[in-house]
Amino acid sequence: MAPNHPPRFLKIVDDARARIRETNVDEIKSRLDRGDKFILVDVREESEWAKDHLPGAIHMGKGVIERDVEAKVPDLNAEMVLYCGGGFRSALVADNLQKMGYTNVISMDGGIRGWREKGYPLTRE
Repeated sequence: MAPNHPPRFLKIVDDARARIRETNVDEIKSRLDRGDKFILVDVREESEWAKDHLPGAIHMGKGVIERDVEAKVPDLNAEMVLYCGGGFRSALVADNLQKMGYTNVISMDGGIRGWREKGYPLTRE
């Protein structure tokens, strides 16, 4: 699944995944199509975000989200769906946000790569 990721990185991702909730690309697409209300957060690097991202997403990169999230999402019970390239970084971020007291954080397994493979819409706006 992630042949280019080193084993120690995968170990900490697996550790985080034991404590977080995950969903998949199809579920998030269905929820967006239904108009469900949640905060969609792209945790990739700024350069990745600039190329394209999911419609309606906000950007808070993995390197700064723990610092910036309280100002942007003060409600600890707000539903946040996090995504990255493939679902690894978003799992790590979800774990950290839970440690900060956020109670309704979900990582989208498959990330933008899975979204792209399905042909779902992307934007640069």
